[in-house]
This record gives sequence, C-alpha cells and structure tokens, in this order.
Amino acid sequence: MAAPGACTRFSDNYDLKEELGKGAFSVVRRCVQKATGLEFAAKIINTKKLSARDFQKLEREARICRKLQHPNIVRLHDSIQEENYHYLVFDLVTGGELFEDIVAREFYSEADASHCIQQILESVNHCHSNGVVHRDLKPENLLLASKAKGAAVKLADFGLAIEVQGEQQAWFGWMLAGVILYILLVGYPPFWDEDQHRLYAQIKAGAYDYPSPEWDTVTPEAKNLINQMLTVNPSKRITASEALKHPWICQRERVASIVHRQETVDCLKKFNARRKLKGAILTTMLATRNFSSKFDVHGRSIVTKKGDGSQVKESTDSSTTLEDDDIKEEKKGGVDRSSTVIAKDPEELRIVCTNKTFSQLSTNSVGSGKSSLTTLVLSTKGPFLLVAYTKICDPHLTAFEPEALGNLVEGMEFHKFYFDNVVGKNCKAVNTTILNPNVHLLGDDAACIAYVRLTQYMDK
Repeated sequence: MAAPGACTRFSDNYDLKEELGKGAFSVVRRCVQKATGLEFAAKIINTKKLSARDFQKLEREARICRKLQHPNIVRLHDSIQEENYHYLVFDLVTGGELFEDIVAREFYSEADASHCIQQILESVNHCHSNGVVHRDLKPENLLLASKAKGAAVKLADFGLAIEVQGEQQAWFGWMLAGVILYILLVGYPPFWDEDQHRLYAQIKAGAYDYPSPEWDTVTPEAKNLINQMLTVNPSKRITASEALKHPWICQRERVASIVHRQETVDCLKKFNARRKLKGAILTTMLATRNFSSKFDVHGRSIVTKKGDGSQVKESTDSSTTLEDDDIKEEKKGGVDRSSTVIAKDPEELRIVCTNKTFSQLSTNSVGSGKSSLTTLVLSTKGPFLLVAYTKICDPHLTAFEPEALGNLVEGMEFHKFYFDNVVGKNCKAVNTTILNPNVHLLGDDAACIAYVRLTQYMDK
C-alpha cells in the first residue's frame, strides 16, 4: 500500500469510473489504477463538510485499515489527502453480502456454516492481534470477494473500530460473533423481544435457548462453541484464537454435519428481508432527523440544510455516513430478531406503508435539491402536490389521520380531498420535523411507524 500522501493527486494514479454508492459526506466509485489496470473501490470523502471530530474519525479509520492486511479483511491500498477531498482506495469487493449469497445456494450445511464462521474468526483474530477492535460485526459488514464459488469472506467497514493497547481487553463486541454463528445455523438471532429494554436485558443476561425442531439437527459441538462465544462474563468468554482451535472449526470434516439445512435457508431469507426493510427505515429516519426542508406552495424545495447550516445535496446512507459514536453504538448491537427497529414509546400517530414505499424511500431519502421522501410521505400537512404524493405512496396506503377524526383512511381519495381543499388554500411555507420515530415491522412487506410531527408555518 502506498504511504499516505505518496502521490500529490488522486488523478495522477487512478481513473474514476461509475458510482457504487453514496453517503452524506462521501461517494464510493470504481477506479482503475493507471499503472497496472487493476480495479479498486475509491471512497471519496468531502472533507469540507466534516467537523473536526469527524475528521479525527476518518484519520483513525485510515490508520487502522493501513495496519490490517489479511485475506479475510477488505484491504486499504491507498490513502490520498487533497485540499477538499480524502480518497481511500479499497479492495473492489463484488460478491455481495455473505447472508444473501447463502440463501441463493443450492446446498448449505452445518459444515458450510463452520467454514463461514472460521473466516470471520480469522479476520477478528487478526484485528485483535494488531490491537484493533472492530465493534460493528453484523451481516452487512460480511462480504464476499467475488461471485465465484468458494470466494473468501471479507470483514468490511472499520468506521467504528478502535485501537487498544497492552493488556487492555479486546473483547468489545466480540459476543456478536456468537450471534452471527447462531444465525448462520438457524437463520434467526438468539435474542429477541419487541421491547428494546427487555431485549437489552436478555443480551446482558445471556438469556437464549435452542428451540425445537430447528436445533434438534445441530450437533452438540456447534452448540458448545456458541455457548462459549455467548458467555456474558468476558473473562470466561472464549477468544477468537481459542475459537479457531475448537473441534467444530478445525475438525469440521469429522465433527460438523453435512446435511442440507433448508429450514435455515428459508428462515434466513425472511431475516434478510426484514433487515433490509429495517435498513431502509433507519436510513429515512436518519435523514428526517438530520435534515430539514422548506417548501413553497407548489412543493418545490426552497432550501435543504443540515443543522449546522451547511447545504446538503447528497443522499444519506447509514453504511457510509460518518456518524457520532454514540449514535452508531445503538446500531452496532445487531442482535435483533424482533420487528422493533427503534423502540421508543409510540406517540400521536401511526401510518402503515408497504415494502414498495420503503424501497422508494431508501433510494431517494434526501438529494438533488428535493425534499426528504420520508418527510414527503409522513408530513401529510405539508403543501406538496398530489401528483408527487401519489407517486411516492402505495395506492392502498392506510393511515390514521388527525383530519379524519380517528377513522382509518384507506386509499388516496381522502388525501386528494385534503390536497384540493386544504393544501391549495394554504400558501405558507412549512418546515416539518419528525420526532421520536418508532418503527415496528408487521411482516416481510409492511411496517408501522409512530412519531411526533413538529410543523412550523412560516409567514412570507
């Protein structure tokens, strides 16, 4: 890997290609190294938008990634600082998420799960050996190097990682590896409760079990390893290096079952669908919390700004946004079998939307001078054109609207009446903020959102 600042400009060494992803402060694009023709993924961070604290996090992430060179870790090849942008050049990982690949396989056994977790353990052990704690082990950060059969599993996203020294414990978040293994074997997490406080209590107490019938076909050795990895007391919990020596890992050919686990694949499909929906909801909620838009009577965006006053033009994406540690600490406990996304007391209003709506939200949250789609959908008192509203919402949308006096509204007729008779007569600009969002999944294709809506009417 080239030393930081080894070349004066990114364009001297690389040609930028198509966009792969975008965040509030960064964009990821495929790039080609001019000298070799090799392909990489360039994460381009707009440093003008970063606070001093965010810039420190960026430097920490780059510093950590430089020291980690392992076949099961997404490698940082180059780090280039220019006047307004910082370029991080990573492996181009094209195989997608491990969990998505598993559900597409024709055959998946306990032995396959053992091979997957072994690669994850190898990456974690390498981190710990170099004084690094990842702190964000979750399915979204477990990727495959390519789409080829048997492609290596790679650990990604070190935005939350920290460095530890000397005898300092390196077990933060290590329990999540046990959660990953549990999911790999049956397709759902070990801890579950719709109430967030009870869920945390379960995790802290290590209260999980092996329900029938799905666990009846799992070998005792696999359960033994899970028990050691999910031990609450960190001083008694197995380490990554010790787990790699466990018979279920190092002697899988003799110990692990090779029977196809169709039930696991089926459960994992549902698990993947729910976490994708959850991710879409979290993205839009994050956008709604952090961004505020003003609109004229025709629904055109007057200005879209962050709380610090800086104008925002990029969409927000939880996977690439540099967030505060305390916010991401809430996200990193990805041990959620429940439908609860953000567990706070429901307040004032509930809206039910379909998965189609959330898919639209996740890809169009904020950007290009347009309002947040979350605000568009949820802020029913905002002066938005009906034609735009109907394009965003599912035609069979059901909602409890304050103007409907507590009656359940279905379809778009009520909303058409509202736009024609209320919105059309209101010429004031509106600033809408969604407070205390509370989301519950109602299945694989629907969710219920409760929130407090703060609406400010501004005279011209």
